[in-house]
Amino acid sequence: MTAAIVTEGLTKRYGRVLAVDGLDLEVHEGDLFGFLGPNGSGKTSTVRMLLGLVFATSGRIELLGRPMPAAARAALASVGALVEGPAFYPHLSGRANLAAMDQAGPGGPRRDRRRRIDEALERVGLADVGRRPVKAYSSGMRQRLGLAAALLRSPRLLVLDEPTNGLDPQGTREVRDLLAELVRGGSTVFLSSHLLAEVEMICSRTAIVHQGRLVAQARVAELLAPTGRVLVATPDTGSAAELAATMPGLRIDERRDDGLLVHLDGLQPEALNQRLVEGGVRVRELVAERPTLEDVFLRLTREARGAPG
Repeated sequence: MTAAIVTEGLTKRYGRVLAVDGLDLEVHEGDLFGFLGPNGSGKTSTVRMLLGLVFATSGRIELLGRPMPAAARAALASVGALVEGPAFYPHLSGRANLAAMDQAGPGGPRRDRRRRIDEALERVGLADVGRRPVKAYSSGMRQRLGLAAALLRSPRLLVLDEPTNGLDPQGTREVRDLLAELVRGGSTVFLSSHLLAEVEMICSRTAIVHQGRLVAQARVAELLAPTGRVLVATPDTGSAAELAATMPGLRIDERRDDGLLVHLDGLQPEALNQRLVEGGVRVRELVAERPTLEDVFLRLTREARGAPG
């Protein structure tokens, strides 16, 4: 599978501060890739190194198969980016700002500039206010305009740092839907965020960093795989516990007022349900336990700190 982003041993120091520590990333083409970490974990420093905005202390970076920053001019022609809070000329309209940005580098032909600006504004919900000066924009509108700038040239790779900052719930959902649409259309999205629910909902793969170090990199579905435990909801907790204690391949982990949490070691959930019902236990619900991304994130970062579970 072709890689859109590769880093090997990527390290960044600011004086005595080690911001990024030997980071190895691999983002495949077509990924909607979530880059997760708490504030101060090195996410923005990593994004800046990927885009050639700051130099790495050591390590290697490739964007779309080209070395960075040596081949930055060629690589970045196919990359759209939104890093932290976007900056604009406040006295100019949103449309004029996008035109100025498009003129600033190679790859933005004048002949279709108006059409591309119209399309970008439409995609981010700013078509009706494109002629309004940016100084009259709310913070959420400025964030949308920054995303429009990243989309101007139909990039193969989109690198976004907290793109939903300042957006209301409706705007956040629209951006999520837009990113999913872009990936379906063949783009790759690298989404740096601290919003766990956002990444869990839309990302196919993710990396989690803590204090500049990589602590996990996998498909989101793998991280959220069932734990092997099943929640049995029943009003007959006592009877269920007595019956479960006689079953091989099962361990009761927790007894609750409304049921049991059991660990299955060889016994299938449907077999457990059948035996409980045959034993006269009224089973309201039987659900395989799955962690949330928040559960996984907190466990991995706690382990990275060396804190007890």
